Amino acid sequence: MVRMRVLAMGLAGIGGIAAAMGLAGCSGSSGPAPAAGPAMTVDTRAADEEAIRAADLGWSKAAGAKDAAGAASYYAEDGVLMAPMTPVTKGRTAIQQAFATMMTDPNFALSFSPTRVVVAKSGDIAYDYGNFQLTVSEKKGKANTLKAMYVVVWGKQADGSWKALIDAPTTSSE
Repeated sequence: MVRMRVLAMGLAGIGGIAAAMGLAGCSGSSGPAPAAGPAMTVDTRAADEEAIRAADLGWSKAAGAKDAAGAASYYAEDGVLMAPMTPVTKGRTAIQQAFATMMTDPNFALSFSPTRVVVAKSGDIAYDYGNFQLTVSEKKGKANTLKAMYVVVWGKQADGSWKALIDAPTTSSE
């Protein structure tokens, strides 16, 4: 009995599909409907790379000017800073406070520049890596400079801007 119901439902379904196809054929169109394919997306990777390079430049200038709020503004609201030998800093507000603390050092100086920027085909995430130079005071007040590399994972925001999701400076150099 169950088998017959399934068969009857299957036949009714086929009949319904055939009827719908017949009605579609009478709709006045001169041919078959175009097949639905994947939506075409515009490749914006070159423009996105330029936007990230511009953001890196502005971010580096803000850090060099000891502008903690300006430097932190390049992070996503829930961004993460993973600096060597320090606790992970989560959130733009905490990152701004960490920058503000470091920037009170009279010898503080920070600059960086990307070597490579890679944007995903999806256009919503990217990474860059490059070199940075950080100068801070040693315990006796003498300036100590670290030249090393960093990697940043970027995310495209709802407004189209790029913000740092994860910033991971290293102690490694090229």
